[in-house]
Amino acid sequence: MTHFKTEIAGRTQNMSANAALQKASMDFLRSSAKAQYSYNFHWMDRPIIQYPQDIVAMQELIYDLRPDLIIETGIAHGGSLVFSASVLAMLDMVDAIEAGESFDPAISKRKVLGIDIDIRDHNRAAIDAHPMRSRIEMIQGSSIDASIISQVREFAAGYKKVLVCLDSNHTHNHVLEELRAYAPLASSGSYCVVFDTLIEDMEEGTYSDRPWGKGNNPYTAIQAYLQENSSFEIDSQIHERLLITVAQNGFLRRVD
Repeated sequence: MTHFKTEIAGRTQNMSANAALQKASMDFLRSSAKAQYSYNFHWMDRPIIQYPQDIVAMQELIYDLRPDLIIETGIAHGGSLVFSASVLAMLDMVDAIEAGESFDPAISKRKVLGIDIDIRDHNRAAIDAHPMRSRIEMIQGSSIDASIISQVREFAAGYKKVLVCLDSNHTHNHVLEELRAYAPLASSGSYCVVFDTLIEDMEEGTYSDRPWGKGNNPYTAIQAYLQENSSFEIDSQIHERLLITVAQNGFLRRVD
């Protein structure tokens, strides 16, 4: 570990004890969520609908874990799929450089599998036309439908290092069912990352047009899942270091 990395823990501890900084970060999250701040960004020309801090955190996580499969629920415009595929492409490049080998950038054993209940035609067309398409597979259907779960499990069976990301319907029941179905696919030492846990800390009425809200969201689903499954623990160091994140308490590391 580099000296730069060893200093992070100390800074993170200081940030956690800084009440003014903690309040400022939460104030920003609350106000920026209302302003749809996360809709301002693209990754390789596809809307990604994520906070920049979480994009960087996922890059770090993918590089450290070096997965050969990333499973993502929720596709939307495909920006997150393209992001994950592009980081996997860089991993292929790193592997080739370290091995002193050449490789075909259009061919990879690493894949991103996206699941969405409604992959709209214009989004599918844009993803199909993207240079990262060869690393992306998609399944249309509800992520908690038994037939879809079966397809995902069958697809994942051929991979050794799996990272899971949940970012679709944010109601408690839906996320809890996703956790039960997909978290066990994460490899030992890998993660199941659950986005939009910040809903629990938003002001009442923030999501009045959505079926989720305080007491009914990914955070409450995580709490229920951890009570019934001891294979995962919250990696608090990640969200404490980020300060600005929609996945506070959502980085679940598999420990068995």
